[in-house]
Amino acid sequence: MNFVECHEEPIHIPGYIQSFGYLIGIDAESHSITFFSRNIADIFRIENAEQLFEKSLMDFPETFRSVIESDLYASLPSFTKRENETHFDKIFLGEKEYHFSVFRSGKHIFLEFEAVLENPNKRISNKYDNFYVIDNEQELWDQLLSTLSKIVNYDRMMVYKFMMDGSGKVIAERRDGNMESYLGLHYPESDIPRQARALYLKKRKRIFSNVYEETVPLMSRSEENIDLTFVASRGMSPIHGQYIKNSGATSSFSISIIIDDHLWGLVTCQNSEFKHIDLEDRVQAGIFTALASNAYSSFKSKNELKYRLELNEKASQLKSEFLKHNNLFDSLADNKGKIRKLPESDGLAIISEGNIITVGIVPDYDIIDSIAHWALENTSESIFVSRSFLKDYGQELKLDENAAGIIIYFIERSKKEMLIWFRKEFDEHINWAGNPEKKVEVFVQNGEEKQMVSPRTSFHIFTENIKGNSKRWNSRDIHAVHAIRDVILETSHKQYNAIKALNNELRKVNEELDSFSYTISHDLGTPLTVMKLNAQMLLANFEKTEKNRNKLTSIVEEIDSMAEMMHDVLQLSRAKHSEIELERLQPLTTIQKISENAKITFDTPKTVIVIKECPDVLADKTMLNQVFLNVINNAVKYTSHQDEPRVEIWGTVENETVVYRISDNGIGIPEQEKHKMFKIFNRMDNAKTFKGNGVGLSIVHRIMTRIGGNVDYESNKEGTCFILTFKKP
Repeated sequence: MNFVECHEEPIHIPGYIQSFGYLIGIDAESHSITFFSRNIADIFRIENAEQLFEKSLMDFPETFRSVIESDLYASLPSFTKRENETHFDKIFLGEKEYHFSVFRSGKHIFLEFEAVLENPNKRISNKYDNFYVIDNEQELWDQLLSTLSKIVNYDRMMVYKFMMDGSGKVIAERRDGNMESYLGLHYPESDIPRQARALYLKKRKRIFSNVYEETVPLMSRSEENIDLTFVASRGMSPIHGQYIKNSGATSSFSISIIIDDHLWGLVTCQNSEFKHIDLEDRVQAGIFTALASNAYSSFKSKNELKYRLELNEKASQLKSEFLKHNNLFDSLADNKGKIRKLPESDGLAIISEGNIITVGIVPDYDIIDSIAHWALENTSESIFVSRSFLKDYGQELKLDENAAGIIIYFIERSKKEMLIWFRKEFDEHINWAGNPEKKVEVFVQNGEEKQMVSPRTSFHIFTENIKGNSKRWNSRDIHAVHAIRDVILETSHKQYNAIKALNNELRKVNEELDSFSYTISHDLGTPLTVMKLNAQMLLANFEKTEKNRNKLTSIVEEIDSMAEMMHDVLQLSRAKHSEIELERLQPLTTIQKISENAKITFDTPKTVIVIKECPDVLADKTMLNQVFLNVINNAVKYTSHQDEPRVEIWGTVENETVVYRISDNGIGIPEQEKHKMFKIFNRMDNAKTFKGNGVGLSIVHRIMTRIGGNVDYESNKEGTCFILTFKKP
């Protein structure tokens, strides 16, 4: 016994047709008869059907006279030039009129017959363009069902839309009062598996008149299976037949909805009793469905065009904003709100070399950081999209409900620059038409028992609650990300050229600054010398109290210190990066002196400054002084409003580096300000009440980089700790 999955069932070669049809297959080259349905004797005068094999219809002029004399058969080569293109005619067989259809598929020409039925209840409008005046999707499909009901009029008529995963949903419905509503219900992919969907794309109208009626086998001397894909009366698979029976229907009719050459959905009709629709009415129903499909495509295209124009306008405005800045990170940071909204998201994170800026509803920073690391290691495309990120990776990355869906755009992987859009978890409830769980049963097909997935026996609403997903990202969201990508690429190129020009200007300015440094150092030397001499004279002649002597001595020492710094600044202005000579230095004395002066400068005598271990470092003397001066001064300044201001300074040797930490219990640094901390003239919002110009930390950052070190910090509401990493001597 073989097991056959739904998607493996060979539904295009059942070996039989439905009883309303009659089929003859002839060789495309010789026109000799190669197969036929067993029931053709019912409409043609044939005593022994076996005699037809390998013969032509022309060999039986009386039997097939009506066929031979038809326009279709008379011009058969002309009508069968293209494969799978069906042509129609009508002929009389005895006293009864039949539809006669012809098409070529592969090496066979198919001649199909079915009786003509009158439809006295048919009422249709002569306005074929009424679909195009509707600008609402739901109204369009409701109008289609209303129109088709005047032609075919089944007990239940539905528009069934395919989802991206192959499952489907009933989005429009027209039914008799005694029929249960299926509107809004979902159907699993296995209900219409992929090979069935492929057939619906090829054969766009499909009727099953009576699922309880016996099928008609094909007669052939060849063991080769006959492909009945384009045969109107092709028999249904046993699984499909049982599915229709389980739904309470006896007959069904479906029309494919094709949008942009893709199977978008189906018009699905069901009847509780036997029902057959005339071929002309089926064709006409197909025409109306095609008109509605085209109108829908036009309607969507108009909306899409409108959206694209609006997106282009927003992208143009964003580009103008980007060009106001000299670097990409500032452009992104200052426009984060607009960038978040372009794809409809709940939140956005901008990540660049360890800096994270957020806007809207986002996960915690440690979660964002773990997502960024995961993305760098596990994705290769420039854009990654998922609506089930929480469900797929929630446990691994310890995600929360704010990271259910994400879009990641990698700006530059080497710099760890990326944008991450977030969507919250969406409490999703799917109402299925019956429990979608698969069951396996035994079916008999062509005399062979096979295990196949059994269709559901109940179509009562089965509600499934799905966790870990966000709302779906649609094509517009992806287009918006592409638009942002284009803005970044274009403005980055323009910013590069602007920066190149600025660098040339900066080179000239630096040369002027070097000249200015030399001049100022030289010109200030004379007044400093005079100040020192006068102070020394006062020291020799002034009233020699201990208090006055200490003050004058301090003035002389500070003048000497200033003269030394001016000399060092002059040397620094002349030196290039490669000319700096690092030496082993002992920071303790420098730290002690700066600490005491800071308490005097900011008038905070009650500040407790604890200086612990201070190991030697490899640095430049002047630069080392500048680094500790700025960091310690900041620590003392920003703790000056505390009741018990406290600063701790200590150094540790860690492998090949020496790390100094300057910790305080001051105002702290907001997380959202982190990316601006070392930029010149930057000042935090909570620091506006303190004096300063926002230059100090920029100097620290540049000096530490220049001597081969690094500066970083850790901060919270309890204070800040700056971390200075030096080379080990």
